[in-house]
Amino acid sequence: MAVKGGKAQPLIVIASNRGPFSFRKRKSGFTVERGAGGLVTALGALAEHHEVLWVASAMSNDDRKWTQQNGGRVQDVEGISLKLVEPNLENYEGYYNEIANPLLWFIQHQLWDIPRTPSITDKTWKAWEEGYKPVNELFAQAIADSIQGTDRPVIVLPQDYHLYMVPHYLRKLVGERVQIQPFIHIPWPGPDAWRILPKEMRDSILSSLLESDRVGFQTAKDAFNFVQTCRFYLGAHAHGRRDAVEYNGRDVGAVAYPISIDVEKLRQIADEKITQLERSQLHNFIGDRAMILRVDRIEPSKNILRGMQAYRMLLEQHPEHRGRVQMFCLLVPSRMEVDQYQDYLSEIMTEAGLINAHYSDSFWEPVRIVVGDNYTRAIAAMQMYDVLLVNPIADGMNLVAKEGVLVNRKNGVLLLSEYAGAFYELADYVLTVPPFDVYSTSEAMHQALTMPIAERAQRATALREIVTRKDVRYWFDSQVEDALRALSSQSSSPSTSSTPSAKKSAVAAKASGASSD
Repeated sequence: MAVKGGKAQPLIVIASNRGPFSFRKRKSGFTVERGAGGLVTALGALAEHHEVLWVASAMSNDDRKWTQQNGGRVQDVEGISLKLVEPNLENYEGYYNEIANPLLWFIQHQLWDIPRTPSITDKTWKAWEEGYKPVNELFAQAIADSIQGTDRPVIVLPQDYHLYMVPHYLRKLVGERVQIQPFIHIPWPGPDAWRILPKEMRDSILSSLLESDRVGFQTAKDAFNFVQTCRFYLGAHAHGRRDAVEYNGRDVGAVAYPISIDVEKLRQIADEKITQLERSQLHNFIGDRAMILRVDRIEPSKNILRGMQAYRMLLEQHPEHRGRVQMFCLLVPSRMEVDQYQDYLSEIMTEAGLINAHYSDSFWEPVRIVVGDNYTRAIAAMQMYDVLLVNPIADGMNLVAKEGVLVNRKNGVLLLSEYAGAFYELADYVLTVPPFDVYSTSEAMHQALTMPIAERAQRATALREIVTRKDVRYWFDSQVEDALRALSSQSSSPSTSSTPSAKKSAVAAKASGASSD
């Protein structure tokens, strides 16, 4: 048992659909590939100060072979304790491809075409009963088995919409001896969006989350929407608060923890030789033209098509930019097996083709689209933009906005949707774009391209300072500190509420930039 200062140190359990490592079977054994996401990076720093166990799904056949070879036991992998669960493949299909994606994801981004889709069918109900619930229960059982026998404090941090039922099943297995604190990476909409779900599904999800000690969100707006949703559908009581709700005798905090990026790691990548090479190649293509950049997954929520339409309007309304500006789009394939995503990519390519057909000349192609997943190339492009367009319809945070302003070397201007979570932190120094207003987005492009050098520099410097001040480690540490504070409070006074203090809630709300209206 780890002891520091006479007190047992907590065990921190991360639960997520996708884990920090993938495995590849070779003749000589298994090779390990570490994920590049911000969550993995944050955990690396966290593991330096706490013992961490990560529970995740075996995503591939080789992942399954790796965990079977190890008897399904927890294994140390590059300093991280890892436990992979092996859902039945049919159950996993229902859990992931019917309930989590697209049903919950589309609800929370408010992307359903309500008169037409979705329809809750027998297939949906089967996926809920035989997929989503059993896989969540499997995660809870794996967590309970892994912490069995320890007398140390335990903090469990389920990640995102895949694991909404974990708090319910875990409470049944281990009771009150653990702190449960989910974090939701995507937006949480108001009560009306949730009417799509049948009452049984909706109430099960909400009541499960309310078996947590607190629930983390990207912004105070998301947290407030959660409180309102629980009040509306469950009859929970907020007692006049925006950041906590009481239900079945439990007071549950709803706290904003804005996620961020690994500043140090990103700067290292930006200075690597391969990034310099990518930047040189891009410069050969762009030349002396101003670059309007977008870096996005190919998802309808990212609003790529309207961004294209705004660029076309810019060229029409402000012909002085023709031949002097280049829109460069780095698009990463996402869920291409889903028809809506395939159709969306086709519409994007059609719009780009129409712009190029209408405005190209012998020396200039207005739009260049590169489809693929090349993070180094994306960072190189971010270093070179004059305008970075981030105009999502809905986004939990959008880390491209933060990555871009950190590494950019031209004092580029950020055009940011008011519906990106990052807006609450960066709003004072960006040009705000309403995602549905193509004309205003076009005019914002023109304003950015003609902005005085001094103003560009002032905005860019301020944005870099904001991102540098609170990186991904700050995001994770804030969550752990709240859980540790609650554990300490419980040990000194069993009757003490685990809800974050009013002071802490106010700090979290301020950090997210949400108003108190």
